[in-house]
Amino acid sequence: MPTHDTGSVRSKLIIMAVSTTFVALMSAAIAMLLYDLRTFQQYWVDDLTTQADIIASVTAPALAFNDAKSAQQNLAVLRVRPQILSGAVYTAAGARFASYAQQSSADLSFPVKPGKPGYRIEHGELVVVHNIVENGELLGTVYLRSRYGLIDRLISYATILGGVMLGALVIAALVASRLQQSITRPLLAVTNVAREVMQRRDFTLRVPGNDSGEIGVLVTAFNDMLAEIGRRSHALQEANLTLEHEMQVRHRAEQALLVADRRKDEFLATLAHELRNPLAPIRTGLDILRLRSGDAQATQRATDIMERQLRQMVRLVDDLLDVSRINTGKFAIKMGRVELKAVVNDALEVVRSYIELHGHELVIDLPDRPVFLNGDATRLAQILSNLLNNAAKYTNRGGRVSLSARVEDKNLIVTVADNGIGIAPDMLNSVFEMFVQVDSTLERTNAGLGVGLSLARRLAELHNGTIEVRSGGIGRGSEFTVRLPIVVEPELPTKTTPAAFISAETYRILLADDNVDFVNSIGALLSAMGHSVVITHNGPDALTAAARFCPDFAFLDIGLPQMSGYDLARGIRKLSCGPMTLLIAVTGWGQEKDRQLAFEAGFDHHMVKPVRFEQIEEILSNRAIVKKMRT
Repeated sequence: MPTHDTGSVRSKLIIMAVSTTFVALMSAAIAMLLYDLRTFQQYWVDDLTTQADIIASVTAPALAFNDAKSAQQNLAVLRVRPQILSGAVYTAAGARFASYAQQSSADLSFPVKPGKPGYRIEHGELVVVHNIVENGELLGTVYLRSRYGLIDRLISYATILGGVMLGALVIAALVASRLQQSITRPLLAVTNVAREVMQRRDFTLRVPGNDSGEIGVLVTAFNDMLAEIGRRSHALQEANLTLEHEMQVRHRAEQALLVADRRKDEFLATLAHELRNPLAPIRTGLDILRLRSGDAQATQRATDIMERQLRQMVRLVDDLLDVSRINTGKFAIKMGRVELKAVVNDALEVVRSYIELHGHELVIDLPDRPVFLNGDATRLAQILSNLLNNAAKYTNRGGRVSLSARVEDKNLIVTVADNGIGIAPDMLNSVFEMFVQVDSTLERTNAGLGVGLSLARRLAELHNGTIEVRSGGIGRGSEFTVRLPIVVEPELPTKTTPAAFISAETYRILLADDNVDFVNSIGALLSAMGHSVVITHNGPDALTAAARFCPDFAFLDIGLPQMSGYDLARGIRKLSCGPMTLLIAVTGWGQEKDRQLAFEAGFDHHMVKPVRFEQIEEILSNRAIVKKMRT
């Protein structure tokens, strides 16, 4: 609902109508009130004068015969008129002959002399003095005092007039509001639309209605004006947006050109620097070979230096060629099944001498079990060697470089970390761009072309992987995380298991899981350790095998076909050998309610997939410890 303040046309019209009505009613009310008060006064004077005349008529004989008792009785008749407060009869000489007063007004005093004939108002009371005349002779005077009630009359009359005026004003306001809608409603609509247009800058708004006359012409003209302004505003906005977009594109292009030009200059300077660095020791080595060709030790040292520097030059050229091939779409990788440790060994073969040259501590932490990847072994090793080389390059001498790997959700997570110079927060998003240098100062002790990290990221993407970087800031080291998909199905061991791998305690183990590859691989590992293993893929077969096999351990999947793992556990517990079997639930459901359901069904342990073989070994070893304690 729109608000109507006192400044609106509608409010002004209503106020005008109500004010006019109020003035008219007030004038009429004052005139009527004055007339009524005058009539009321005349009525009381006439009434009290008549009463005084009656008393004078009946009291005249008593005055003539000096009968005060009769006069007193005549005055007592006034009790039937409760409005009369007191009365008295005076002799012609002015002495009070008889008197009367209401009981409630007994304390009223009578004047010594009655006063002149007529009426007067004293203290809100009406006093009438009337002469007693008989046969032309003045016998005495009647004195009457009565309540006037003028204030009560005024209040009652004013209340009635106030109610009438209020009702009349309300009716006038309603009528005025109804009559002025035809004028103010279109004007109010125009005002509201104008306000909305100013606030929202929305020129599509229109004033509703199809009024005729001057108001209708005003509304139509206003709507046409809004339409025209809207068209011009839209055209202006489109032009501004186009201009802003062109300016942004031009600004970005200029910035990109400036950055590209700066990086080109830095790259050429760095390339010259990086090529001169190995050329200088190579030239020195050639001088040694020329001047001390007979010194075998000096010759060998010079040859080692030249070979090491040549490898560095080859690495630089290879990185440049690889980036060029990727950019031109001519780069190809040979996908195949590769093992993680082999990739890490190839990467260390490339960078180990560089890391040792700088005196860094190298820490390697890899999973104990084989992890297989689907990729190009050479390029995967190149990813890790680039990251290790970068970590060694930007770590002060004697620092720490680590490479760790773990399997998480069917992905291999490889982390290369160092405690070197770190990366500024504003550089974290650009370190993988071409020719970007983390340390671009002239005082840097180790430089590069700025292509190693970019090449590593592109190679990871070609293997459907990613590389992320984290750093606590300058001087707080950096950490690069490579995420690569692994081959889910592990290869079964083909070689004879070493004796050290065979457990000293052997058990009967039942495996029940509908994931054939998973349960077969686990069964092969357990069999290689010397355990007796029975593998099933549904609930009824597992229950039959348990009754025949009497297993020491039963690793049961919950979501088995034909019979759930919970029902299978209850069935095994009912067997004669069931209480001695250690039941382990193997499931993808890991909430607390799922654990509770497993324990209620009779399981001893609850394992959430993916299950590591080390977890199974731990359960077996704990059983062995318990067995030894019991024996």
